[in-house]
Amino acid sequence: MRLRIRTSGRAGVGSIAAWIQAVRLPFVPPSFIPITLAAAIAWARYSVFDPAAFLLVFAAVTIHHFGLNMLDDVLDYLHAVDQPWGDEKNPYTGGSGVLTDGLLSVTELMGGVFACYAFTIATWIYLGYEKGFPVVAIGAIGILSSIFYTVPPVRFAYRGFGELGLLLNFGPVLVLGSYYVQRGTLDLEPLIVSLVPGFLMWSMIVINEIPDYDEDRRSGKMNLVARFGRRTGVLLYEAGLFCAFGILVGSVLFGLAPLPVLLGLAALPPALHSVKLLRDSYLDRLKMAPANLAIIKVYLITGVTLITGYLIHGFTG
Repeated sequence: MRLRIRTSGRAGVGSIAAWIQAVRLPFVPPSFIPITLAAAIAWARYSVFDPAAFLLVFAAVTIHHFGLNMLDDVLDYLHAVDQPWGDEKNPYTGGSGVLTDGLLSVTELMGGVFACYAFTIATWIYLGYEKGFPVVAIGAIGILSSIFYTVPPVRFAYRGFGELGLLLNFGPVLVLGSYYVQRGTLDLEPLIVSLVPGFLMWSMIVINEIPDYDEDRRSGKMNLVARFGRRTGVLLYEAGLFCAFGILVGSVLFGLAPLPVLLGLAALPPALHSVKLLRDSYLDRLKMAPANLAIIKVYLITGVTLITGYLIHGFTG
């Protein structure tokens, strides 16, 4: 395995633009949409909402995601997973590019990682003190799994478990953690509904792995796509979408979620379009870019409409 050891950037402390690029803002909604969904469920079903606690969770989870993105960037860079692509780079895959382009150094980025994780840990400890031990336990699961996503010796993203880990963390872990902060208990409804954003996150990570197939295999990052091939990656992407929308419909049909939640089906047409885009372009990293963008839109549309559905139920139910 190749290992880079350069830790210095080109120009000392990076610019604001470089830091914005480093945290990968387009990929942060998978953090704050689940926690907003959880708060919407708690309010719509039980008329409880703690705005201060919600804002703390929102800040902690968002900043935690910043730290996760930067940590993943550093470790992929050091193990030669990420490399400069120039005009051939798919803008939605292969890391932020701040290290490969010399915009920030490893030392600078790790400073950002430590700051983000310190804030996150402190916030979850405070919320645990205020709301109860389960908050600390759920927060610890999220924090530790994000660290060992790429950190040795666990590195489950390199062992074919990264996709499942992200499904669980960006689904049940985030939703149940935020829900407990609001209501002080755990329920079946948020658990089941959390699988909708969870499986969409599965599809998002799978589709982002497809353009990096060769680099991941060469560097030993044996995720599911690297293990089983691009074509299997397409099938895994489709399976994630099928599960997400199937659970959405099933939760309403079985009376677990209210009828307005079906607004989430507004994302089904763009989801089907993303499948067509992927099938037509999965062997070309550049032509795949519209498909990578499409799943981000699908995630946002689904998340916003799910939240809207619960708000409608809260006002009318």
